[in-house]
Amino acid sequence: MEQIRILGISGSLRTDSTNTIILNTCKTLLPANAALTIFQGLDRIPHFSPGLEDNEAVASFKSAISQADAIIFSTPEYAFGLPGTLKNALDWTVATGEFNDKPVAAISASPLNTGGENALASLLLTLTALGTLRNDHSAAAIPNIKGKIEHGYVADLQILKILQSVIDNLISQLEQRGVI
Repeated sequence: MEQIRILGISGSLRTDSTNTIILNTCKTLLPANAALTIFQGLDRIPHFSPGLEDNEAVASFKSAISQADAIIFSTPEYAFGLPGTLKNALDWTVATGEFNDKPVAAISASPLNTGGENALASLLLTLTALGTLRNDHSAAAIPNIKGKIEHGYVADLQILKILQSVIDNLISQLEQRGVI
């Protein structure tokens, strides 16, 4: 059976980010025939401008997307929206179609009771514009995340069930498309 390649994209640049922790936790919830690689280098992508040529960081980002069978995003919410670095990176793919027909899952996490729902809504809107494949079970907002992490992983059983459901849905989308 062929290995399923999933790309994780964290909307946070912090090395100890709860969103990167969520992606690392997702690695432990994948089926045996799947692997998740977290993209490194969002901070090296220049500000988007339609007249600029791709540099090495942009090319690396686009290549990672193209080579993945599916994408899992996990993002914080900054000032009730999507972090600028993540939105900027996504803007580089608008005209080139790397996300077109790509199954995606979107997760937001916040120390607030809202779970970053504004960032999630913004991300989902952008993912719609990029032509991604998703359904009503492809997204989750995780509130009060700070108290749900232990030893670098999500430890809360309810949140683990939510993450497992999002992953199972993503794998199901790949099966429906005949990718696996």
